[in-house]
Amino acid sequence: MKQKQITKPDLSRIRDILSKALDLQTLNLTEVSALLDVSDKELWLEICDAAGRVKEKVYGKRIVLFAPLYLSNECVNDCLYCGFRKGNKDAVRKTLTVGEAVEEASLLAGRGYKRLLLVASEHAKITGIDYLERIVNAIYDNTGVRILHVNSAPLRVEDFRRLKASGVGVYQCFQETYHIPSYRHLHGTGMKADYAWRLGVMDRAIEAGFEDIGMGVLLGLYDWRWDVAALIAHCRRLINKYGFGPHTLSVPRLQPAQGTMVDHLKFSVSDEDLRKIVAIYRLALPYVGVVVSTREPAVLRDELLSIGASQISAGSKTSPWGYMKEGDTEQFEIGDTRSLEEVIEKIASLGLMPSLCTACYREGRSGERFKHLAEETLIKNFCHENAILSLKEYEEDCATGRLKELLQKLLDQEISQSSNGICDKFKLIEKGERDIHI
Repeated sequence: MKQKQITKPDLSRIRDILSKALDLQTLNLTEVSALLDVSDKELWLEICDAAGRVKEKVYGKRIVLFAPLYLSNECVNDCLYCGFRKGNKDAVRKTLTVGEAVEEASLLAGRGYKRLLLVASEHAKITGIDYLERIVNAIYDNTGVRILHVNSAPLRVEDFRRLKASGVGVYQCFQETYHIPSYRHLHGTGMKADYAWRLGVMDRAIEAGFEDIGMGVLLGLYDWRWDVAALIAHCRRLINKYGFGPHTLSVPRLQPAQGTMVDHLKFSVSDEDLRKIVAIYRLALPYVGVVVSTREPAVLRDELLSIGASQISAGSKTSPWGYMKEGDTEQFEIGDTRSLEEVIEKIASLGLMPSLCTACYREGRSGERFKHLAEETLIKNFCHENAILSLKEYEEDCATGRLKELLQKLLDQEISQSSNGICDKFKLIEKGERDIHI
């Protein structure tokens, strides 16, 4: 079958949409649908190029780095695609004690991470709000980690208030799929079987005071075009209601895992599809952080940085106690096994700026304020300088050998181009001061 050729009016329409996105305006659903309908390969190259330009216009060259810290794989749900599912009889179950969580967080802080994403399976008696509060408080009190984000089961408003009060930055939760028949088939038992409870989670989090929320779908559970459009519709509803939507959109793609019972090929998402999804998220919601996890292979992740991705995990483990011990049940297979050091080196070699920054949480740049700064192309000025300062800390505290030489050269170039007192801030870092930011 011959590939459908795009007509001139269609071409003109797509370019009008790209022009709107390059003006950093949120796209409406009709415009998103038009992008989803594009089949011409050359035009997709143009779309991806525009997405890369939008990312640089908003955030400059900085790429934020973080690591997940898995707290528990004991779960009451039976999600057919997850290695943690209750029905996986071969799973080795583990829930970290507070001391063990602090130990893993300390190890990661020693490697240079300043932000971690805490990931907990759903088990109200084991990993409920009391447990999460104790973990968050202990990590802040006993490690060098500066900001914790949380990916956990949906909570009640009063529990979200407690989580926010503990100092959590982003609350993250994925709908998995918005297609109700597929959702019900995949989530037959457990609290997660309640589609509506999960769908309303972001409203409850925002009502409780969270201004930074992380959203996404698990690509491959249903037709990705449907789920991408539905996710963007959900984001637009939040923006219309609260003045801001998600701080981040993640692009997790279904991967094999122990004990799963789902056909990974039925709604498969190709590498080319994933490139399109990253581009559409970036164009539809220019201000969001687009997050790519270590589910994806290294070469593809590196490529997505030029299309619109702005945040990536590095050196990840997806099992509780995974940084201390190999072999326990993982949530999914990892595609990129590079260390933080290797990923930083690669980002720098691509002419981009690795960032371990947490400054926006220190300065209260969140929610509607963050969205406004991003849409006015002002946030990248903060991002660039804070990325440099956090990279200087990393170079002083963690980098060795070839990477240290590479970073010293990169930072010297930044000093020569800066007129904002960056040299004085570097001297303070060299004397031992930390957490310097604007």
